[in-house]
Amino acid sequence: MSGRSERTKDTAEPPGRAGRTGPVDASTQVFVTHRNLLFTVAYEMLGSAADAEDVLQETWLRWVRVDLATVREQRSYLVRIVTRQALDRLRALGRRKETYIGPWLPEPLLTTPDVAEDVELADSVSMAMLLVLETLAPTERAVFVLREVFDVDYEEIAEAVGKSPAAVRQIAYRARSHVAARRPRGEVSPAETRAALEAFQSAVETGDPQRLIDILAPDVIALSDGGGIRHALPRPVVGADKVARLLAAGWWKRDAERSVEAVQINGGPGLLVRVGGKIDGVVAVRVENSRITGAYHVRNPEKLSRVERATAVSR
Repeated sequence: MSGRSERTKDTAEPPGRAGRTGPVDASTQVFVTHRNLLFTVAYEMLGSAADAEDVLQETWLRWVRVDLATVREQRSYLVRIVTRQALDRLRALGRRKETYIGPWLPEPLLTTPDVAEDVELADSVSMAMLLVLETLAPTERAVFVLREVFDVDYEEIAEAVGKSPAAVRQIAYRARSHVAARRPRGEVSPAETRAALEAFQSAVETGDPQRLIDILAPDVIALSDGGGIRHALPRPVVGADKVARLLAAGWWKRDAERSVEAVQINGGPGLLVRVGGKIDGVVAVRVENSRITGAYHVRNPEKLSRVERATAVSR
């Protein structure tokens, strides 16, 4: 099981319709205007860029059949469609993850510096937050994302998830409490993040255990995802000593030449690892109090297509 969904044959893309006249052109313009937002909603609900793109395709195919004259608020209408499609996909993903080989991590995105500048957006798409969202039920995840990240009102969310506004309020309260108990705490300045990443990168490249211990938090957690295709950790590794030994021994060492590049992954610090000039994996890191508290290593090659070029996300 690869983690990437099969696409349907009916995959007409909005840009391909731009030359047509009439209502479809207007539909295309509206869809393209909100595309980055819709992708971000779907991605935060699914943790998979490939599945988010499939959801956008399904949303587009439904959107072009809509009479725009009957739509009062186009953005809300599109968000409602994408939410319903993402919920269906999320339930299917749950079944697929049950047979996934090894630990499952979200599909990483190479992001631009402006994403990190939007603290709330960066937090919402971070690997750490996406893993927290994985612990929510599908409807709870949808409600939390729409309300807490995109500030959609309860009535609109109710229409999107097929619940009453009162029920949505209760779901939102439960989801907020659940996430608050598990989410990373405290804000980190850009300078603090850069310093921590530089120290981590240097320690990784030299393989010095003591330098690694110095930059790792005592309760640091390391996870990796190979999807049964590439070697990866079979289970989480916790603790500075254990993680430092793992890194010092060459977590991702191979016979070919290896390079490590600092990049922005999901709005936060990360390392892009190349072996023999080819992308071998990506490590997203979480920084708190100037220490690395989480390292999320994705090696499944079917999850690495979005680290070659930046992906646009927005609120």
